Amino acid sequence: MAAELTRGWSDEQLKSDDLAKKDIIKFLQDHGADSFLAEHKLMGNIKNVSKTAKKEQLIAAYSNLFESKRFKGTDPLEKVTEQVKAVKIEEKESKPEEVVDEGPPKYTKYVLKKGDKENFPKKGEAVGCWYIGTLEDGTVFDSNVTTSAKKKKQSRPFSFKVGLGRVIRGWDEAVLTMSKGEKARLEIQSEWAYGRKGLPDAKIPPNANLIFEVELVSID
Repeated sequence: MAAELTRGWSDEQLKSDDLAKKDIIKFLQDHGADSFLAEHKLMGNIKNVSKTAKKEQLIAAYSNLFESKRFKGTDPLEKVTEQVKAVKIEEKESKPEEVVDEGPPKYTKYVLKKGDKENFPKKGEAVGCWYIGTLEDGTVFDSNVTTSAKKKKQSRPFSFKVGLGRVIRGWDEAVLTMSKGEKARLEIQSEWAYGRKGLPDAKIPPNANLIFEVELVSID
């Protein structure tokens, strides 16, 4: 039971080089609630999380897990989809907003962080976004987000004119529903992504459903 879970590693063991980051991440993913994992950026493939997470952050998350007691099963709206085993929903109160277009929805949006609810992009306006794109198995195929302080200063949000077909349709449709400052997880079906051909150069296979974490930071 989650309430009976006790700390297995001391502070000294956590800081020791003998304890790998992947071991801490696995423990947290095995025992942490969905919203806890999302809050501490621990969602997804362990190998990918290990590349971006610092050990100090993992140690802090490990301690916070026991302090907050946000163990697996404590989220009232905890959900793991059948298709996506490694990526989870962030906010407890988040509910999917589905867009219907001549048939079944082609994407599902989960709000991870609310925007200002006032400034929404209009068709043809330029928007700037931070994003991480993954396959359903958690493999990251594209991202403009970096944890390096030096690279972060050099990096810029991805800019495009929304609603004009400059990006995949799932992006065009979803970003138009977001307000400035909003961060969302988009599950996009292949028909509104790269379809039957996929995108070989980006290692996106044919008929691949894609998952994006998108933050809308500017509207011009």
